[in-house]
Amino acid sequence: MDRKTRRLAHRALVTAVLTATAALGSVSPGATAVGRTADPGPTPAGPHSTHSTHNTHDTRVPLRVATYNIHAGAGEDDVFDLGRTAAAIRGLRADVIGLQEVDVHWGARSDFTDEARELAARLRMRFFFAPIYDLPADPAGGPRRQYGVAVLSRFPVRDAQNHEITRLSTQTPDPVPAPAPGFAEVTIRVRGTRVHVYSTHLDYRRDPSVRRAQVDDMLAVLAEDPGPKVLLGDFNAEPNAPELAKLWGPLRDAAPGGGKTYPAVDPVRRIDLVTVSPDVIVTGTHESGTTASDHRPVVADLLVRHRRH
Repeated sequence: MDRKTRRLAHRALVTAVLTATAALGSVSPGATAVGRTADPGPTPAGPHSTHSTHNTHDTRVPLRVATYNIHAGAGEDDVFDLGRTAAAIRGLRADVIGLQEVDVHWGARSDFTDEARELAARLRMRFFFAPIYDLPADPAGGPRRQYGVAVLSRFPVRDAQNHEITRLSTQTPDPVPAPAPGFAEVTIRVRGTRVHVYSTHLDYRRDPSVRRAQVDDMLAVLAEDPGPKVLLGDFNAEPNAPELAKLWGPLRDAAPGGGKTYPAVDPVRRIDLVTVSPDVIVTGTHESGTTASDHRPVVADLLVRHRRH
C-alpha cells in the first residue's frame, strides 16, 4: 500500500473517530489520539475579526497561531510546573499552538503526567498528541511512556495524523537515521475554512544531515495537502541554515525580522519558527519573554483565504 492510499485509509478512520467524539464529547487517547475538552466557543472579537478583500467571493479569515517548546513542563529554572506552562500558553491568546517536548507518562521529571491531555483540559482546548517515542511502562503495569509533539486547537479538528520523518533515535544504542513518527498534522476548520497545521521538532545535533532529510520528508507530506498550511516547530537551526533552504518557496518565514528564542533568558538563536504557505497573509508576530520553558514561544497573526461557493 503506497503512502497516499495509507493516508486516505487513515483519514477515513480518524473521521469516524472524530464523528464519535463529537457525539460523546470525549475520546480516550491512544498513541495518536485526538482529544476534545469543553468547547471554548469562538475566538473573541477584536484583532481576530474577519477581513474582506476586494473580491466579494474571497474573504480572509483571521487565525492566531503559536509555537512553543515546553521543555516537558520545566522552566528555565529546571523546575517542573505544568500550571506555569499552562499560564504561559494562555497568555499567548492563540487559536492553535504547536508544542514540542511533550511528556505523556514519561517519567519522574514530569511526575508521569499526561501533559497533552492536562494542558488541553486546563486551557479548554482540543488536542492531538503525536509521540516520537512510545516505550513500555516503567515500572511494568502502568501506562506506556511517551514523548513527542502536540497541537492544541480552539477550533474543530477534522483530521489528525502522526507522520514519520527521518530520525536519529536518542533511545537506542548506536542509532542510524531511519523513519520514525512524531511529525504531527491536524486539519482544522476555521469559520468554514480548512487549514493544515503541523508541529515538528527537528534533530538537535551539530551535523545537519538528519535535519536536511527531515526537511525533505516534511515537504513530501505538505505537498499532498491542498489549501493553507502552517508549519510550527523547534527547528534546531536558524532560518538561514543551509539544511532549511528547501523550505523557502513552498513555505515562508512568518517573522523574518523576529527576535531570538533560545535560551529563554538572554536568547542567542532564533530556532523556534512559524512558517506559512504563500497563500497565507502574516499581519503580525511577536515572541513572549516568559521563562516557563527554556525556549520562548513565538506568536503569529495570520489571515487565511476563504472562498465562498
